[in-house]
Amino acid sequence: MPSRTSADYTGHYTGKAGLVTGSGSGIGRAVAEAFAAAGAKVLVADLDAAGGQQTVRTIRDGGGEARFVRIDVASASDVERMVDTAVEEFGRLDFAVNNAAAEVETGPLADCPDEAFDRLVAVNVKGVFLCLKHEIRRMLDGGGGAIVNMGSVASFRPQPTQSVYTATKHAVLGLTRNAAVEYGAAGIRINAISPGSIDTPMLAAALDRFEGVLDVPREQIIARLSLNNRMGRTDEIAGAALWLCSDDSSYTFGHALAVDGGYLAM
Repeated sequence: MPSRTSADYTGHYTGKAGLVTGSGSGIGRAVAEAFAAAGAKVLVADLDAAGGQQTVRTIRDGGGEARFVRIDVASASDVERMVDTAVEEFGRLDFAVNNAAAEVETGPLADCPDEAFDRLVAVNVKGVFLCLKHEIRRMLDGGGGAIVNMGSVASFRPQPTQSVYTATKHAVLGLTRNAAVEYGAAGIRINAISPGSIDTPMLAAALDRFEGVLDVPREQIIARLSLNNRMGRTDEIAGAALWLCSDDSSYTFGHALAVDGGYLAM
């Protein structure tokens, strides 16, 4: 079957509904907007109320349907409320993209404060666990669905000044693969995306740190991070999420799709 661009999914998700965490900016915003453009009703979830509400406004201005809910994915009650809200508002939960993440390290492992470790694990690991737990329960009631967890190239390779972040993103793949094995036969497909160097505020902050650690100009760092010498775009991750939640990927379970400009191949 020919591959699709994200634009080719227009109307593909009409009548479906889902949620995207961390969708107040960056990759999450692009993913939420892409699903809405494809016809889905989208629950925009983020700790940043201003950013999340802006995403909703953009979707509605484009003729889509969306609602915002403010949550901290590290809070069990917040996550349960988020999933309940999606089902109550839209009547169903067909897909979920668990994108929310924290990246708060500023130095090597021995300099990482305990508080930073705790927050990274709470958001990046416990947050994904809680989202999976409550999304799966609702999808079992609804007869199935598709879930995408946001990993990273750090799920496979170490990164300077990111020891704990790297560990949490390894954990995301473990959760993804094990949950896929447990619930695939029940009609719930669970996969992950491992973005490379995507042009987002989070990457900009990481590049600031890498420049100091590696003593290499930013332009040279970017050139080393892909085979086509550029950063990726958020819409390229959104396109991958659309595919993984669609029937086009109906034979794909427990997979970590690298959208990384070839970084992991180098």
